[in-house]
Order: sequence, then C-alpha cells, then structure tokens
Amino acid sequence: MHCKDVSVRDVDIGLTKENIDLLMKDWKAYKRAEFIVLKNGDDYATLHIEKDDSKDLFSKVSGYEILSLPEGTDYVEDPSIDVLNMPTLASIQDAHPNKTVVIKGMFSHVVFIKDIVPLRLKVIDNVPPSPSKLGVLVDKALATDLIDLPIIVEKEDIDMGKMEPQVTTEAVMFPCKVSGLSSNRPYYFLDEAPTLKHDVTLIGCHLSERIFRSLYNCDVLFINVCPADFTEGKGKCIVKCCKVKEGHIIDGDVVKVPWGATIPEVIDAIRSLFLDE
Repeated sequence: MHCKDVSVRDVDIGLTKENIDLLMKDWKAYKRAEFIVLKNGDDYATLHIEKDDSKDLFSKVSGYEILSLPEGTDYVEDPSIDVLNMPTLASIQDAHPNKTVVIKGMFSHVVFIKDIVPLRLKVIDNVPPSPSKLGVLVDKALATDLIDLPIIVEKEDIDMGKMEPQVTTEAVMFPCKVSGLSSNRPYYFLDEAPTLKHDVTLIGCHLSERIFRSLYNCDVLFINVCPADFTEGKGKCIVKCCKVKEGHIIDGDVVKVPWGATIPEVIDAIRSLFLDE
C-alpha cells in the first residue's frame, strides 16, 4: 500500500482481538485510509478497513479485518528507508520471515508489509576493482523505483586475484592494469600489449583469450573468469558480456548487458528478465 493510505494511531488498550473489536465499533477513519496501524507502547497491530459511503472527510468504519496482532508483528525504524521502494521492502520482509512488519522510514512515512514473496536475482561480476561495477549498477537501478518488483539481490564476485594460485607458469597475465592486480611472480597486463619475456597464464574472459592470440599469434594457458560461464543452476542472473554491444540479451534465466552498461540498460534488463516470461 501507499503510505498515504495508512492511518497510524496510538491507543491505550491491549492489542487483543477482543479489544480491537470494541475499539472499532465507533471508529471513524479519514476518507483516504484503507489500513490502520494500532500502536500501544512497543506493540503493534494492523488492520484493513472498509468505510460507509460518505462525502465527508471522515466516515464510520463499516467492516475490518485484523491482519496481524503484536505476536505476529515486528517494527523497523530507519530514516534511510524509502517505504515505497519494493526491492527495499522485499529485503526487510526477507529479514523478518512469516511476520507483518511495520516500517517507519524516510520523512517519518509509515507502511506495513505482509507476505511479500521475494524474487531473487544473482549478480555475477569480476573483481577487482571492488565493489563490482555491475553490483553497483544493479543497486542504483533498484533504488530508482522504476523496478516495482520484490527483487532481492545476491552478489557473487569472481575474484581474479584468487585465481592466481592456480597458475603453473613462470608468469601471469591479467586483462587490464586498472584492476590493480599484482603477483609475487612476474606479471603482465593484456591491455598494455607488452613484450613477453616469460611463459604466461592468462586470467580473463574468452575475449581476452582471443585478443592474446591476435597479439602474439599463439595459444596461451587460460583460466576462465567469464561471468556468463558461472551462472548454471543459480536461478535468475545478470552478468556483463563483451558480446552485447547495447541493450541486453536474454539467455534462459540469464540476462546479459554490455561491459559498459548504463543504469537505464540495467533497469530494462532486469524488467525483461522478470516480466517478459
């Protein structure tokens, strides 16, 4: 619901079904109110209400349903929470399973959530640099309110530095210098097209392997860190892919965006992954 449809009232009675039944007998509610949050100290209860037809600002409550009582209701207060952002609400629900959660957030707006079923999205990307670029883009996309879906993000970073112990050659080559990667053995960066003085193992994606062959006219020992090759069996995933030049491509449960993806591209990709089924 929208926070403007929620009435919050402090009461001085225990929030039992019997007491709420008595309270509602003569209750009047503002014309926009569709839900009520009752508060007594640290206890909360939530209701859905119906009202008499009236042109007045306040109408008598003609019917109601108790949605939760204190034992089934948690309270969260955080002024950074956008209470209208569905992915944020889904994350809160996930942290409070089987509970109704009353939330007081940004601008002191209040809503409550109940029975939100999350949609999980795995973000798979290379690091360093850290945090991963795609992880940041997805966070920003979900914060825009342009994806009104209960998406919960799970991030999986493929750390190229942790692949280095698998190297058996004298030297190692990383894709680009901006990563800041280094090694105790001799190391090179593919984007510098260096003159090689050692046998190397390349840590990179398939495009990196093709670039190496083009530069040096030979094969290379290769450790694959392409995010698209780490998605099997992981549900809905989003990855960057050098084969995608703009927009996005859907491949089963995986959506692929360009290596230089923008926030609008990521928004469109996520919406397509979940809505175009």
